[in-house]
Amino acid sequence: MPAVAPQPVQITCPACGTPFRANIYTLVDATDQPALKVALLSGQLNVAVCPNCGTGAMLGAPLIYHDARKQLCLVYFPQELNARPEEQERFIGEATSFLIRSLPADAPRAYLLAPRRFLTLPSLLDAILEADGVSRETLERQRAYVDLISELATVVKDEERFNALVAERRAELTPEFFATLEAFIQAVPDSQADSRELLLEVHERLNELVGEAGAEAGAEEVRQALERLLSVPDDQLEEAVTELRPVIDYGFFQAWTERIEAAQAAGQTEEADRLTGRRARILALVEELDREAQALFEAGNALLAEVLEAPDPLAALHARADQVDDGFLIALSANAAAAQRSGREDLARRLEQLAAAAVEIIQSRLSPEERFINELLLAETPKEATALLRKNVAKITPELVKKLNELATQEERRANSAGAERLRQLAREAGAMLF
Repeated sequence: MPAVAPQPVQITCPACGTPFRANIYTLVDATDQPALKVALLSGQLNVAVCPNCGTGAMLGAPLIYHDARKQLCLVYFPQELNARPEEQERFIGEATSFLIRSLPADAPRAYLLAPRRFLTLPSLLDAILEADGVSRETLERQRAYVDLISELATVVKDEERFNALVAERRAELTPEFFATLEAFIQAVPDSQADSRELLLEVHERLNELVGEAGAEAGAEEVRQALERLLSVPDDQLEEAVTELRPVIDYGFFQAWTERIEAAQAAGQTEEADRLTGRRARILALVEELDREAQALFEAGNALLAEVLEAPDPLAALHARADQVDDGFLIALSANAAAAQRSGREDLARRLEQLAAAAVEIIQSRLSPEERFINELLLAETPKEATALLRKNVAKITPELVKKLNELATQEERRANSAGAERLRQLAREAGAMLF
């Protein structure tokens, strides 16, 4: 298939009013233009950077993604374009006709006659990654990284806002985040040189502010997870893997492989075999957890679509209260972020209302102690949490202190030292108020 050239458009910078030209791609072919696929997945496709003030913004444009090898034809129309149905059909028809003509004579074509349509860009990106064999857990993590990279790039020219954002989100600046950022920088096509410069500036500023701290913190979490999964009894391995799943990534398995190689080099064949067998079991457990998480998310997304289509979404949600779970909240969060990025304030407000109602539904199932603990954890600062404890002395019981310590132990076993310490601190303060 011949490479599709971008369409030049004239735009005006929303920040400083400077007019300039930018390129828009409306067709991405993964086989013939793999660099465009990477740019799309990294949030750098159809991003215009003002030559005067450096402000970056994503341009709203219809998009067709095509991958002949996986027989994928995916379509996304930004809601803010308000394109009429006949305009959408004409655009899709012209694009698929072009694709059909461009394919070899013996190539499958049926999938092009029924392209999959998406309401949000993140859902289209998920479909691409799922076709590539990426797990739902990884999708959620990567989406969070992409969102954070986009936020950082947006404010990188404003030192005060950039520093504040880094301070607020420092815990998310993990080695995996930096690896994602570096991969994006390397993958930005030559036609998006401005975007590459913006990402390079983000990387440089982060190195100045964070340095190696993020990498060291991530390495320590991996080390703790590794030591626990090396020593935990076989009958407790599944529970431990479930708790530590957020830490079990490529770096974890790389460190585990190094242990196996060290045992082999020392002639400890039996130990190397034991480690190899346990690694295989951990991998199988992780894959099963990711399949379950994916099913949970898909069910949540389906419920959200059903609720949004109802004449009264809030009433529809309450009528389906028994289906509201973590998967629904994750789907809500993903769609709300997409609505905000695309400027759909009306949809964002509706999703916020649904989120508030969903939280109320879930909290109604909790015990009074669990609800109070949630309130404490939602406090923005330790000082606010302490004030909340003092205002609710009647709710402080030995059972509450015990529950806080139990939750802290769970977080320690998940290698979440920051979360565990916060819960321990709450337990100490609540315990002191009992006397």
